Amino acid sequence: MSTSVYDIPVRKITGADASLAEFKGKVLLVVNVASKCGLTPQYEGLEKLYKKYADKGFVVVGFPANDFAGQEPGTNEEIQSFCTLNFGVDFPMFDKITVVGDKKHPLYAALIEAQPKAVSEAEVPFSEKLKGYGIAPNPEPEVLWNFEKFLVSRPGEVVGRFAPDTAPDSPALVSAIESELAKSQGMS
Repeated sequence: MSTSVYDIPVRKITGADASLAEFKGKVLLVVNVASKCGLTPQYEGLEKLYKKYADKGFVVVGFPANDFAGQEPGTNEEIQSFCTLNFGVDFPMFDKITVVGDKKHPLYAALIEAQPKAVSEAEVPFSEKLKGYGIAPNPEPEVLWNFEKFLVSRPGEVVGRFAPDTAPDSPALVSAIESELAKSQGMS
């Protein structure tokens, strides 16, 4: 990957300048999130995942995006309030960004470059489900929809990408997270 995910400037949902470098040495799950999506209940599962593995060095990082059917129209303040009140979200949330197209955030450009294809466990691929709703899916390697998940190892390598309909408690995702956590226990 040309640019480390740690070196790309981002902003916290509060507006403060930040980078993912604050999480160096941890396993990250980077998720583009939305408040008005059929998959929004995944917030609850993501929070459970975060709580379950936080003490082992795991962090979920949420990046709200309004790129899919206008499903994240809120301001950062509204998004943060929604997530806290409805799902008890305590994992780090960041500034609303664009994750597709020519104006996609550099973080997502780097994530996609590193992992151009998402793994799907579904019998019917999510892209086919979108077509069933009359939505033309983005072509690979673009992010398909809200709640696509990128797994980043402790050294900062993007080691996995999971389709939006991969539940936070799916065996494939949990296994990938546990594998990354076990691999690098000596790092801090």
